[in-house]
Amino acid sequence: MSVENILEMRSVVKQFPGVRALDNVELELRKGEVLALVGENGAGKSTLMRVLLGIYRPTSGSITFKGQPFAPMSPMDALRSGISMIHQEITLVPTMTVAENIWLGREDKFSSCGFLNTKKRERAAQELLARFDLDIQSHALVSSLSVANMQLVEIIRAISYSSDVIIMDEPTSALAQNEVEILFRIIRRLKAEQISVIFISHKLDEVFGICDRIMVLRDGRFITAVNSSELDEARLIPYIVGREVTNLFPKLKAEIADGVLEVRGLGKRGVFKDISFYVRKGEILGFAGLMGAGRSEIASALFGIDPYDEGEIFIRGKKVRIRSCTDAIMNGIGMVTEDRLRRGVIHKLSVKFNITIANLRRYTDRLGFVHGKAEAEDVETKIRQINIKVSNPKQAIATLSGGNQQKCIIAKWLLTDPDILILDEPTRGIDVGSKAEIHRMISQLAQSGKAIIMISSELPEVMGMSDRMMVVCRGRITAEFSRQEFDSERIMRSAFGLEN
Repeated sequence: MSVENILEMRSVVKQFPGVRALDNVELELRKGEVLALVGENGAGKSTLMRVLLGIYRPTSGSITFKGQPFAPMSPMDALRSGISMIHQEITLVPTMTVAENIWLGREDKFSSCGFLNTKKRERAAQELLARFDLDIQSHALVSSLSVANMQLVEIIRAISYSSDVIIMDEPTSALAQNEVEILFRIIRRLKAEQISVIFISHKLDEVFGICDRIMVLRDGRFITAVNSSELDEARLIPYIVGREVTNLFPKLKAEIADGVLEVRGLGKRGVFKDISFYVRKGEILGFAGLMGAGRSEIASALFGIDPYDEGEIFIRGKKVRIRSCTDAIMNGIGMVTEDRLRRGVIHKLSVKFNITIANLRRYTDRLGFVHGKAEAEDVETKIRQINIKVSNPKQAIATLSGGNQQKCIIAKWLLTDPDILILDEPTRGIDVGSKAEIHRMISQLAQSGKAIIMISSELPEVMGMSDRMMVVCRGRITAEFSRQEFDSERIMRSAFGLEN
């Protein structure tokens, strides 16, 4: 083992029945280094990390950690040895406080004679949050936090273990740009303390912004590892996908017709106010703005997830009242939610169930019996149409990559044949190749006459896909731009509430 390497994985193979998920993969991690691990969904990144954490036993190969052979039997074993991981999906307990979540399982640190000193635990958590300049209260319930702050608490919890290696899986997926800067500041401090970071991300600008080296996996194989200063995004993408991706935003020409949805003066106390806009058949209406501006909350009100207090909604000129998701579906609205884990899929259930759950009445007779043949045929058709990579429709959706889970969610709503489709962060946490596929699908849906509302925190995505754009700041629409008027500087000024 090299003196400077804290971790080495050599010739790692992981074989599942009929699938070689890892094929002689090599990984080297230096002390105090930030190593990017990139690749399409299904490339083997998660499998490799599960081997490192002891979730999977490698079929063959070896691991050396801090100069010694390393064969963890569980994530707790890896954690005790000095390797922790921040997962892409939030794993905090929402009914517990920030402090309780940070120190969960380590209450003995704050106990004496069998009594838990909760004040001491809160102080320790607050000191840790203050150390990284985070404006989060340790006594706050996690359920009261924004998704972005939940992600920052996840990061602090991992740091609290004083690990030598921290794995960060899509750590910025729920963060706005200013919060990404907070994370980068944390990472730089970890580097200064000689802590190593494995940074898994599909956001290539962030990879080049914070990582020292980049390691690429494709189809379970090691492709290359190179200093980030030696290449750029354009030269990295072919390594990742094995082909040139020349058009990430394949905007097809669509005939834009009459208005389908109109919103007048929509408001929810303390969240958003006086929201008015329309979207037409064949149009992609983009919503831009900073994290927490109110974009997702507006979408949730339109779909009946959260009630609105004032305003009117019209569909094809007819006033409707949407009090629930069922009301929205009955009025021809479908929605891909921002939070795939908690609101998008039911992880323990099959691909087939997740695709048909919003449309079960289509297959159910008056006695409540489901016509399985028709259901199975529709699922197979959607799997083919959308190119979902799945071995069997009965496969648990949790076993699919993030990109394929997202395709299943889109398939679910397409099966209801909605007139209006709301897409909230449709490509969050998805690899470059799958992003291009989903963008193409969105463009084709608009071309087929769907009215689409697309929310994204990635400004190039909104600009690349939208016909018009609304900008939201602090719960209000601050600007509207036609495609011909798109200008990133003007859009960002509106997002910050500044005059153009």
